Amino acid sequence: MNPAPSILTEVSTPEDLGVEFARATDGMAVARIGDLVFAMVPARDGGYLLASAWRVSRPLATLTREDFYSHHGAVADEAAFRDRMIEQAEHCRELRVLSRQSVRMTCSTPWGPSQDATVYAEGIVFHITAGHGGFKLSPSRNASVHPTLRVENGFYEEDVAWAVVALTFPDLFTAYERRCADKTIRDSWPDAWEAIHGHTLAPGESHEKDRRAFARKHAGWIVISALRSDHHPGKTEVIATIGGKRGDHVDERRFLVPSDDYAVGRFGFVIDEAKHAAYDGPSSFAGWRGRVA
Repeated sequence: MNPAPSILTEVSTPEDLGVEFARATDGMAVARIGDLVFAMVPARDGGYLLASAWRVSRPLATLTREDFYSHHGAVADEAAFRDRMIEQAEHCRELRVLSRQSVRMTCSTPWGPSQDATVYAEGIVFHITAGHGGFKLSPSRNASVHPTLRVENGFYEEDVAWAVVALTFPDLFTAYERRCADKTIRDSWPDAWEAIHGHTLAPGESHEKDRRAFARKHAGWIVISALRSDHHPGKTEVIATIGGKRGDHVDERRFLVPSDDYAVGRFGFVIDEAKHAAYDGPSSFAGWRGRVA
């Protein structure tokens, strides 16, 4: 086990937030918010993961790692865990104030027949299907969406495009949801975000804008696949394309890179043709074995 640094106490946050902190049987930092319990679970790499479970009514001090089954990414330390729990509690409190209504609707969506729906307001409905989900805006509601982000059929899928709805109708979303939506818009549609806000995003404020800057700076060969070479010990065989593009008609080349040097950055590994040798010998890639002698 990786013992967590101790900064939590038995004193909970203000009662109106409804969050309780404690320490579990095995020393994990845990918290309860309504029907949800959360834990700061030690990870194999020495960090921590945020885990949760629903409707576990036992006292927090009796919980163990086995009680938690859902995971929500990394959490740095107990200070970050506490901040996440307070944020979650505020989110839950705001949700109780919003007048969202669960209903059944018989209708089709781009993701299949609607199985459940939540009405956020008149003309703004979130649909759940067997495999996916998203918002459907009525024509009048959809007309309020900024032209650079508007989808003509009014359907906004749940992975990314939901943020467009939250941006357009912020009063129907919690502060946490609005923060997530703002980040999603910046990361996915930086040009639209800048046009709407009249502000230029700086480096580090948008994943997509940073990716474009990386592509402009590195217009050469970027690795799209890599594995340790079976034929050249200490080397990594890589497949690269210009700009890291993928597709059936994209020119691919192979290179050998010293394995100790192969560290993938945020947007991929850039081939330095002065250091990394082009390679056309026997391949460790199954798809290339028939292409080489």
